[in-house]
Amino acid sequence: MFIAKAMEASNLIPSILLFFFLFSLLQTSTIATIASKKPYIVYLESQLGYADSKHCSIQQAQVFHYNLLGSLLGSQEAAKESILYSYTRSFNGFAAILNEKEAADLARSPQVISVLENRGRKLHTTNSWRFLGVEDDDEGIPSNSIWNAAQFGRDMIIANIDTGVWPESKSFSDKGYGPVPSKWQGTCPDDPGFRCNRKLIGGRYFYKGYKFAGGVLNATFDSIRDHNGHGTHTLSTAAGNFVPGANIFGHGKGTAKGGAPKARVAAYKACWPLIPKGECFDADVLAAFEAAINDGVDVISASLGGGDQEFFRDPVAIAAFHAAQQGIIVVFSAGNDGPQPETVGNVAPWEITVAASTTGRNFVSNVVLGNNKILKGSSLSSVSALPQFYPLIDSVDAKFSNVNEFQAKFCGKGTLNPKKVQGKILICTAGKITGVEKGYNAAEAGAVGMILATNIDNLDEIKPDLYFLPASGITYSDGELLDDYINSTSTPVAQIMNVRTEVELNPSPVVAAFSSRGPNPFEKAILKPDITAPGFTILASYPTTIAPTRSGFDQRRTPFNVFSGTSMACPHISAIAALLKSIHPEWSPAAIKSALMTTAKTSDNDNDNLLLNATPFALGAGHVRPNDAMDPGLVYDITADEYLNFLCARGYTAIQLRRFSKQPFVCEKSFKAIDLNYPSISIPNLNVNAPVTINRRVKNVGYPGTYVARVEVPEGVAASVEPSTLQFSSVGEEKAFRVVVQNTGELKHEGYVFGKLIWSDGKHSVGSPISMNLRSD
Repeated sequence: MFIAKAMEASNLIPSILLFFFLFSLLQTSTIATIASKKPYIVYLESQLGYADSKHCSIQQAQVFHYNLLGSLLGSQEAAKESILYSYTRSFNGFAAILNEKEAADLARSPQVISVLENRGRKLHTTNSWRFLGVEDDDEGIPSNSIWNAAQFGRDMIIANIDTGVWPESKSFSDKGYGPVPSKWQGTCPDDPGFRCNRKLIGGRYFYKGYKFAGGVLNATFDSIRDHNGHGTHTLSTAAGNFVPGANIFGHGKGTAKGGAPKARVAAYKACWPLIPKGECFDADVLAAFEAAINDGVDVISASLGGGDQEFFRDPVAIAAFHAAQQGIIVVFSAGNDGPQPETVGNVAPWEITVAASTTGRNFVSNVVLGNNKILKGSSLSSVSALPQFYPLIDSVDAKFSNVNEFQAKFCGKGTLNPKKVQGKILICTAGKITGVEKGYNAAEAGAVGMILATNIDNLDEIKPDLYFLPASGITYSDGELLDDYINSTSTPVAQIMNVRTEVELNPSPVVAAFSSRGPNPFEKAILKPDITAPGFTILASYPTTIAPTRSGFDQRRTPFNVFSGTSMACPHISAIAALLKSIHPEWSPAAIKSALMTTAKTSDNDNDNLLLNATPFALGAGHVRPNDAMDPGLVYDITADEYLNFLCARGYTAIQLRRFSKQPFVCEKSFKAIDLNYPSISIPNLNVNAPVTINRRVKNVGYPGTYVARVEVPEGVAASVEPSTLQFSSVGEEKAFRVVVQNTGELKHEGYVFGKLIWSDGKHSVGSPISMNLRSD
């Protein structure tokens, strides 16, 4: 019986194997089909399925989207399953999951303007506002402070597109706030664990583009809550309420506050845990933009990457254009890929692109060598300094025998021999992994301290890190002095001193080494970045459930954290833009940008020219001066039609223009990209004896007066302004002028040189940087 049943069972084996084989083929086919699909962003003709109060409701617009896509996929139900977002207000279109053939077929529809892939992007205080002159050293407020005129940004609404927000932070307390402004049309998440108030008035989160790009969301992450810290930090930098006693492990003590501390804030979470393709995906960022526009915000702050493709292919640049059309100021970070040239991102002319600088504050932890030489270091270590001298050892000398020297110098995990490291100060080189990880590896190997020498690319700039052990970062040049000392003695020793906060450091501001540089990679007639703001060692709010280093091995927690990056500079400008809009509600986003740029300073706190060590490709127009921007005298304003003519001059087709304009636009054929009424001037090619004429106009926003032009250009360049005098009799009056620039050939030089145009009435100085690419042909 048993043998018979066994034989019977054995006869079933081929059938079972065949079943599993066919099933696996089916599963593989299904997975392959799913894997071949990905999100696309579909732009439609504006008058088709576009929601507005007169013709079409949001629901009707969505049905139109379902019907359009359903005609391709076979049913409206299939379309509903495919569509991630319907964009129905500020721009017309949808994001949908499609395969390449479906996307190509849809692109051929006469109702479709374009089909774009869902690309990924990456995310790019107590001292800043004193440094910018908004408050005094004792945290008092000067009589000329922009805070007084703007009432601290009262009832302005700043939207932050980022990683969400930690609502319990004291920076978002609504103590002292009145009712939410009636212009706010947004909502608060329907989440019992998340509460809005009269300060943090709303927020939303968008994840579908991220999910279909391979991102995985667990129940913890599936909310507007910030589980990264970036969004909380940037939003509190822009508009955090006053919080006395803020510090990071006892360092940088003071009252934390945002630049517009009485503004209302709304968080739009469109950035998620990093995956290989990015962390902020276009479909989600686009949905966040549309929500913010419809919710009635005044400023959109977006500290995220972008701008590495033509404007008509960039959904976020298109969204920013529509926001600007609605009178919303859009501010982006420039990127952290400096100091290499042509790395600046977010370069559309309707966006404000922000570079990062130092603030004259640093967290100093000096290193004393055995020969009494003192190396100036930087640290935010959470432990006390070393009380005495300890032996020094270079990580290359502390490695295991099977580890090569290149691996060892970066102090990677598993490279350090504890028998060699125990009881010593370890010397590591910056790069490959974070300084905090190096310090952790050093401590695990038994080191009592660490000295981190930066690499040559950082221009002797040291970012303090939140080390676990006594540690200090030193410059590349000091690292060479350290090497010389070690090689000069058989018993090198050092002592790492306590961290102390120093302010009023000279020179400052200085453009940060990491801050991305120009020239503009897509349109050389537009100078980018636009403006520089503090972005180095910025102290701001942080979620108390996340390690300050975001490392799994870090058990420390803190309500404030210090970050550096253009991500930190961006919200400074967002805040100041909100203050200016509060004071001058009639000004357009372009006028506000002009006021920021033309009043910016190009000298440091020693009155030395910032341009000696940094060009406008690093600084833009200069370092922001909030109090001066209130009264710029003249502004360079730009209309929506001028932006469209600029795109025409770039050779955009009628179909490509429809991504920006709801109605067909007739191009002004004589318009040149260089003539866009921008507050800076960039000449892509200045050939010998081939003069270039740049047309501009300025609007008077001050008292009646007479302005006289002055042009500063280097040797080998001649420039004139016609007319050189402009007389204004009333506010709002506009006057046109032209600048004629010529390469005389005397310099025998090819490449970029820089100058400046200044209009002055004796009180105001309206400055515009000029970049010129000299050519010999």
